[in-house]
Amino acid sequence: MYCKSSKIIAILSGIIVIIFASGCGPKWTEENQGDFNVVYNNGGQTLGYSPKSGIKIIEEKGFAFKDLNKNGELDIYEDWRLPADERAKDLASKMSVEQIAGLMLYSAHQSIPAGGRGPFGRATYDGKSFDESGAKASDLTDQQKQFLTEDNLRHVLITMVESPAIAAQWNNNMQALLEGIGLGIPGNTSSDPRHGTSASAEFNAGAGGDISMWPSSLGLAATFDPEVVRNFGDIASKEYRALGIATALSPQIDLATEPRWGRFNGTFGEDPQLDKDMARAYVDGFQTSEGDAEINGGWGYQSVNAMVKHWPSGGPEEGGRDAHFAYGKYAVYPGNNFDEHLIPFTEGAFKLNGKTGMASAVMPYYTISFNMDKKYGENVGNSYSKYIINDLLRGEYGYDGVICTDWGITNDNNSMMDFGRTCWGAENLSIAERHYKIIMAGVDQFGGNNDMGPVIEAYNMGIEEHGEQFMRERFEQSAVRLLRNIFRTGLFENPYLETLKTENTVGNPEFMAAGYEAQVKSVVLLKNAGNVLPLKENATVYIPKKYFPASRGMFGFGGGEARWDYPVNLEIVRKYANITDNPEEADYALVFIDSPSGGSGYSSEEVEKGGNGYVPISLQYGEYVAEYAREVSIAGGHPLENFTNRSYMGKKTKAVNSTDLDLVQTTKKEMEDKPVIVVVNVSNPMVFAEFEKNADAILISFGIQDQAIMDIISGKSEPSGLLPMQMPANMKTVEVQNEDVPRDMECYTDSEGNTYDFAFGLNWSGVINDQRVVKYK
Repeated sequence: MYCKSSKIIAILSGIIVIIFASGCGPKWTEENQGDFNVVYNNGGQTLGYSPKSGIKIIEEKGFAFKDLNKNGELDIYEDWRLPADERAKDLASKMSVEQIAGLMLYSAHQSIPAGGRGPFGRATYDGKSFDESGAKASDLTDQQKQFLTEDNLRHVLITMVESPAIAAQWNNNMQALLEGIGLGIPGNTSSDPRHGTSASAEFNAGAGGDISMWPSSLGLAATFDPEVVRNFGDIASKEYRALGIATALSPQIDLATEPRWGRFNGTFGEDPQLDKDMARAYVDGFQTSEGDAEINGGWGYQSVNAMVKHWPSGGPEEGGRDAHFAYGKYAVYPGNNFDEHLIPFTEGAFKLNGKTGMASAVMPYYTISFNMDKKYGENVGNSYSKYIINDLLRGEYGYDGVICTDWGITNDNNSMMDFGRTCWGAENLSIAERHYKIIMAGVDQFGGNNDMGPVIEAYNMGIEEHGEQFMRERFEQSAVRLLRNIFRTGLFENPYLETLKTENTVGNPEFMAAGYEAQVKSVVLLKNAGNVLPLKENATVYIPKKYFPASRGMFGFGGGEARWDYPVNLEIVRKYANITDNPEEADYALVFIDSPSGGSGYSSEEVEKGGNGYVPISLQYGEYVAEYAREVSIAGGHPLENFTNRSYMGKKTKAVNSTDLDLVQTTKKEMEDKPVIVVVNVSNPMVFAEFEKNADAILISFGIQDQAIMDIISGKSEPSGLLPMQMPANMKTVEVQNEDVPRDMECYTDSEGNTYDFAFGLNWSGVINDQRVVKYK
């Protein structure tokens, strides 16, 4: 059938608009947005493309489509009317092995703009550092151009960005580059959680910010309200998409049954039912698009793929030592409680209330799930394990989404203290052999790898063992899973961002207010002797300075010098009370401290003295001697060690911030009989016995703004948070509890007779016993 088409050019408000009219179907219009053009299909999907990319718009039955492979024809994968799976299979079949290998890579951490040298390698612009180059903050680095064009990488992990506008411009530069090469596959950028707070920042109703600020995951759990988490996911996904981010490397739904684990505060706590509900709410919020933003099945332009982590749980680390390092490579199950750790995944993230059905991606943890492989008998890192991945996750639980390794697991490990080199159980294999073993276990993607070389080597190993047809089908299987997540989020249609829209979305007043409300809801009141709180009107408070030990930044870079300083923004406090530096003039003392920082569980100094290197991790401030630790560790063994017993029995340690305990005790003496209110910023369970009797009131917070805490203390808001974990009575109960079993410690009982157990919290009327407590406790 012959169709007559015409092109009409109009100028509206300075924007060139091209109207295409066809006698066979709907009209479509095209307008220039500066760096890219937008095509509006009447009754169809909106397209975005860059004139710099060289692609053309083709028409089919009155609709416009992007000719991504520049062949002048409408291919199945280019047809937005078709289901995502059909498009993904068509595109996978057209891809070379090298292109699929690049798709299976997930970049190392990228900041915008990139610095010179950092924990993730050198970054340059035309061979120069950013400061020397004269480049724009939104320009791509030499290294980014290389891994995008030469290694065919399409998944990029973004860390810091200079501003939302710069992030949007960088995204557009990346997408324009990718659109013009090969098959026109867009980039899928991701982020670790980025909605933490600036404690000293002031919240003003009606004011915006850089990005909405929320409590940590542990703080979200303390609300005991999945709807708060669902709302967070909904808001965060809109902000992520406005930054160009279509995948979240979250939520962290490890069941936090080991109270000493350094990543405890990134979880939803230790209870499987609460964790399950929070996981479901989080993923539903992130993945669901509604209204005009929905493309199909709940997926759309406001959807963010949720990569839940870490399968099958990183929670039961022996002795609390973390698997980022060789000394923490083992997860143990002394309580035979492996299956309960799967509940947040199988009953939560894989059984959503929303239309997207299940989390679209999963990240296994670094750990060796010790002696849990009942079929092949291997003790290897979870991503290497055919039993953990193929038989359990893929087979028993039928998971067909993307599985991506945690970052750096194929790198050689050369030291017990090496960070990001976590080839646990596969230390004797070559880098290429590690890639091959992971692929054959059922994993699709390699976190932190910018180089497709080892993936190609793995492919050739597979040909030798199984033949080329088998390996081609195996690679296409992963390609379809990876492409599906790009198609469903609409990136093939329009990956470009309007800078003004980005600026108006990220951190807008509505989103800031929602985050702040969640912060207030997360505060837990543990003690309120004699109803000392809320503060009386016109009260005068004494806030002692706190000692901040010298610190190292994340990954060992940056950090700060040791100092004495005020632990809160005094200007914020002055909005609620008068402040004095003289305890004699004060009505109350407000003491702000952090939960004990008990170390990593390993000491190179201990090795130098002839020991095995293993030391206790303490949840108390004062000196701790591990009398009740295991005489023989459950797991052990590493190529760099000539022993397998990692016991630290009889050894001692002391919290780095033990001065926080001194601060409480000193302040109590200074205040004599006047009230001392202690506010603890909590990262892990802790032993309150050391100072509870010296505090008239105790509140705990989870990485929130000072103002939210003052809203509670002043009585502007009533506390409603509940403990998402137990608080141990002493370190003995910490040592004898099982790393894999939730809620199995003796809990602390305070001088008021209240026990700091899971789901405990106070409001102004006393112990909270509402529907949340009934449901979860």
